[in-house]
Amino acid sequence: MNYSDLIILTMELVGTIAFASSGAMLAIQKEMDLFGVCVLGITTAVGGGLIRDLVLGLQPPNMFRNPIYTLVALIVSILLFALLYFKHDLLHSKIARTYDQIMLLFDTIGLGIFTVVGVNTGWTMWHHRKFLLVFVGLMTGVGGGLLRDMMAQEKPYILTKHIYACASLAGAVICVYSKNSLGTIPSMLTGAFTVILIRFWAARYHWNLPRIPEIKE
Repeated sequence: MNYSDLIILTMELVGTIAFASSGAMLAIQKEMDLFGVCVLGITTAVGGGLIRDLVLGLQPPNMFRNPIYTLVALIVSILLFALLYFKHDLLHSKIARTYDQIMLLFDTIGLGIFTVVGVNTGWTMWHHRKFLLVFVGLMTGVGGGLLRDMMAQEKPYILTKHIYACASLAGAVICVYSKNSLGTIPSMLTGAFTVILIRFWAARYHWNLPRIPEIKE
């Protein structure tokens, strides 16, 4: 394994841990049992990659060919559940006060990493159509969170808050169009950093896309 593969593997594992944590945290907040926490954690971590592989025609999807990511998501979900289950009184009030900040952190890291990992998967399959690369990067980044919110009966986060999908789209575009000048790893890091920066700025300054106000009768 060369250094490029090691960097990409590290990014994938960090993203898996981040997204699994966000899924497990939402499940815990929704008072799901251990099985529900694990399902939501795994779905959030590998759901985007599953959609990406189906779009690219990868059969079977990577989550089945290389189950390390599913296992990592499962372990993270169980550990989070156990931590809050056995330290409930000590940690519950602290986490409740900072729940939005914790979810923002986990979601942002996972979104940035998986967006560029999705683009890289397209590159490894020798796909060079830029629209396709941007699309699979976007779907890898937001797909897991979308499935998570739907399963938890939440209004999808990507459609309502803090320039979520747009941040992923911007990172994917920068990653795709900077590869020729920067190289694979630098373009991936630049794209991921762009997503993270936009997400934190959007949360800090309350950026949202325009919406139509509620119509009153």
